[in-house]
Amino acid sequence: MTFKEYKGLDLVATGNRVLERWKEHKAFEKSLELAEGEPEYIFFEGPPSANGMPGIHHVMARSIKDAICRYKSQTGWKVRRRAGWDTHGLPVELGVEKKLGISKADIGTKITVEEYNRTCRQEVMKYTAEWETLTQRVGYWVDMNDPYITYDNRYIETLWYLLKKIYDKGLLYKGYTIQPYSPTDGTGLSSHELNQPGCYRDVSDTTATVQFEVVRDAASEKLFGDGPVYFLAWTTTPWTLPSNTALCVGPKIEYVRVKSTNQYTGKEAIYVLAKELVGAWFNDKIAYEVLPGSFKGSELTGIRYKQLIPWFKPDGKAFEVIPGDYVTTEDGTGIVHIAPSFGADDKRVATAAGIVGIMPVDSNGNLMAQVDTQGRFVRIEDLDPAYAASFVDPSYKEFAGRYVKNAIDDYFRKLHGEEPLPKDAPVLDVDLCVMMKQDGRLFRMQKHVHSYPHSWRTDCPVIYYPLDSWFIRTTAVKD
Repeated sequence: MTFKEYKGLDLVATGNRVLERWKEHKAFEKSLELAEGEPEYIFFEGPPSANGMPGIHHVMARSIKDAICRYKSQTGWKVRRRAGWDTHGLPVELGVEKKLGISKADIGTKITVEEYNRTCRQEVMKYTAEWETLTQRVGYWVDMNDPYITYDNRYIETLWYLLKKIYDKGLLYKGYTIQPYSPTDGTGLSSHELNQPGCYRDVSDTTATVQFEVVRDAASEKLFGDGPVYFLAWTTTPWTLPSNTALCVGPKIEYVRVKSTNQYTGKEAIYVLAKELVGAWFNDKIAYEVLPGSFKGSELTGIRYKQLIPWFKPDGKAFEVIPGDYVTTEDGTGIVHIAPSFGADDKRVATAAGIVGIMPVDSNGNLMAQVDTQGRFVRIEDLDPAYAASFVDPSYKEFAGRYVKNAIDDYFRKLHGEEPLPKDAPVLDVDLCVMMKQDGRLFRMQKHVHSYPHSWRTDCPVIYYPLDSWFIRTTAVKD
């Protein structure tokens, strides 16, 4: 056997010669003909989305796929490789919304569903030619003449057929979970998406250390004696405080009472926090006294306290101290503020203790979180009128409709062609802290740098949000 000798290395020219030879002899098609009757190894391409240009990472992934398929061909298998196009999902929708200057809330009002779908279909196959050229140039063998397309009814009906089979087996169920949710994307994010490089970023947020007033009853007086007593809890997300329904302590952590004064009001009170963390909150600048005696967290469970921000009424048991195995004394006060609507751990320990979350009723009669899916404190006009009439604190009207993060507000402003927020725009967390400071509920307000998740698509903050989701009970068939 002889081989062609090359005087110089010209990879482009060499590659083109190989491609021409494959094309002339129909090498891919011939590999299938020669393997007729052999066992089949069927490959469906994990479909790319043709609404964006291909990149080097696509070449790398396809090289691995191609190597496996070629190996199977060389070991005697008939390897049919079918191309596919992913024509649904957020990348397409976000591109269309940006092009049209709308958000998902505008579909059905500013634009019809039919118009939206038509524009999505146009945009989704925008770069098909570039993808086909790349496929040929890198020598990737795949049948592009008969691709499966995810917006094709045959594909959609196949999925419904499979879901029906899964449902018939009792493996499909609807669950309510707290998930990372992106208001600017309009969807929950998977752990894979959230763990992509750059999604977690150091941000400087306003934090609040707030004082929850203990209810005077036989149980609290036995532990704390007379006088006003407050649990201290620290949070990096003050916007979740109106949804607080419990305080969580570590059962084995030691807690003490500290007699001191509120730095904003000058009022004297007794504060309860973890013994190890007294030095982080009280120092020589503030007169204080650690009172005799201490309590394990297990002794504090069941103690009741007054609702911090009484905008909404919970429908069930709430405002009690509960145990949690994840509470530490590494930071904060050793007492964790619990908002079951906005934290997976919060919901887990609250459910175990029989504590409900605060879930307002919307205009359709459905339960919702106090923050809507666009990242705003729920607007009064979006609530059930009868439910809205039950507000006990008119101050909510000042906050209704405000975004919990200015970056989310700014994103939607730009999307709708509105003026961006000024650099000195009021921040919701700050305004909530000021409100609590004025009436003596705030112990300390400070800036804190911490790592916070952001959407990889829009670079906007993510919030943890209660979502109804469908699940397949894979654990039932795991073996």
